[in-house]
Amino acid sequence: MTALVLNETINKVGLIRINRPEAMNALNADVMAGISAAIDAFEADENIGCIVITGSDKVFAAGADIGAMKDYDYMHAYKTDYITRGWERIKTARKPVIAAVAGYALGGGCEVAMMCDMIFAADNAKFGQPEIRLGTMPGLGGSQRLPRAVSKAKAMDMCLTARMMDAAEAEKAGLVARVYPVDQLLDETLKAAATIASFSLPVVMMVKESVNRAWESSLNESLLFERRLFHSTFALEDQKEGMAAFVEKRKAVFKNR
Repeated sequence: MTALVLNETINKVGLIRINRPEAMNALNADVMAGISAAIDAFEADENIGCIVITGSDKVFAAGADIGAMKDYDYMHAYKTDYITRGWERIKTARKPVIAAVAGYALGGGCEVAMMCDMIFAADNAKFGQPEIRLGTMPGLGGSQRLPRAVSKAKAMDMCLTARMMDAAEAEKAGLVARVYPVDQLLDETLKAAATIASFSLPVVMMVKESVNRAWESSLNESLLFERRLFHSTFALEDQKEGMAAFVEKRKAVFKNR
């Protein structure tokens, strides 16, 4: 049986690939369990400094598996806490996670991409939350993360009309960090991930934690959080090495401690 999720290590980067082409990479419990297991392994590997999640050149993930859920009733969805257990591992990863999105990222696919810390898109990428066409609504964060990324107006437009946003609009709106030709997307994403992984891992994790805090707190509280993390970097050997290397005009050699 072909694995639904493929993962490999490329130097200091962990690459996770959704591999369900016959279903346009539709997300089900097995796919999400595979992604979760891969993240667990990469988080435990001290050599890994950044994680990339991708699909194929034609589709990142076309949504949650409708065939698997169409007959659920309310009590089943509620009692099993559908799309919660095993589906939210990406957002709890402490190492940075980049989504490399080519083709369609719709419904759950768009929501999984938004769980990541950054989205790099191919020029053929299409983002959307079309659940309203199915008589339902986003349930994995689409109505919550999308307004924070692209504004209330654009999120309302996408969720209520089911229209898709292309890569150029997504970059302009702030959903996407970078756009590349489809044949360059993965290579360029891996380059960016390798850059992140070349820095001090404790500092990388602190930066991620600090930026995420900006979403959750008042400005004054998040400024204080940032300041205390900044102060704490002075306890790191990597801070001493980084600043010494700058003064001595040489490349820093970080040891992640």
